[in-house]
Amino acid sequence: MRVDILGITVNTYSMRETVEKIRLSVENQVRTRVVTANPEMIYASNQDQRLRELINSADIITADGIGVVWAARQLGTPVQERVTGIDLVQSLFPIANAQKWRLFFLGGKPGVVEKAIKQVVQKYPEIDLKGHHGYFSLEEENRVLRDILAFQPDVLLVGLGAPRQEYWLAQHPQLATVSIGVGGSFDALAGIVIRAPKRLQEFHLEWLYRLWKEPRRWKRQTVLPRFVIKVLLQGIGRKTP
Repeated sequence: MRVDILGITVNTYSMRETVEKIRLSVENQVRTRVVTANPEMIYASNQDQRLRELINSADIITADGIGVVWAARQLGTPVQERVTGIDLVQSLFPIANAQKWRLFFLGGKPGVVEKAIKQVVQKYPEIDLKGHHGYFSLEEENRVLRDILAFQPDVLLVGLGAPRQEYWLAQHPQLATVSIGVGGSFDALAGIVIRAPKRLQEFHLEWLYRLWKEPRRWKRQTVLPRFVIKVLLQGIGRKTP
């Protein structure tokens, strides 16, 4: 089931269900593109038809953030829980390790992916991991594409920032069985960005913790009240005969 949030049809899957869908895709070699849609991306797509169509063409669209969970509940079709990029990635690692998947990390500044890979393989040594930073030029892109194709990843994780990563993955559907846009997840995996304590995550205050740690993010947070207003107007519009 999906819920329409400002024109984006978000899946109502739980984390467990999302992971299972991806596991089956890898097992059955079914190409699957995953978009982790946060309020900022959904709001932007409301003003960009091309982006909206691109997101909606994905096979799985997850509720990335408590704002999307709130919006779904407000619109009468609750999602079971938020499924953020970093949480989804970390939930996939145990299965990837048990089944010895090949994972490719693409994104982040030079050196970040290497640190992320080192951290991951220490805990999950059976995952076959390779990666490349996201600061490649157009001239270098063909080499990056060749490297990914030669590696034949089961899962390609791309952290080029939204919506660039979504456009990039849609343009290159042949690179992996499953492809997922994961934003800044590599910084977290590498230990460069420290996530909020579990208690704050449970109270859905991770966004506030990140804003405290990274004040420059305040401009991005100004989207949230506009997102809320549009969702409320959508709800009112649906109730009006």
